[in-house]
Amino acid sequence: MDISRTEQRILHLLAQGGRIEVRKNEHRKISSVECLTREGWRFLEIDLELFRKLKRKRAVASSEGSPYRITRRGLELVRSELDNR
Repeated sequence: MDISRTEQRILHLLAQGGRIEVRKNEHRKISSVECLTREGWRFLEIDLELFRKLKRKRAVASSEGSPYRITRRGLELVRSELDNR
């Protein structure tokens, strides 16, 4: 399955220890998402549509209310690069 360049960037950040934090509105629906690197820097290229694509492909998941992290399926989708640890 091919994934876009932006999806690749997000998955690389998550593979290196990043996370996706979601904000919910009063109806408990996801209203906004924010991607943070392991150092705490915010990555601005993610939006709600891209987040939903990654969830649909099962590349990211959350457990017990924690931030979204990369899954084994996401690690399979991401292509390796030299700077990945």
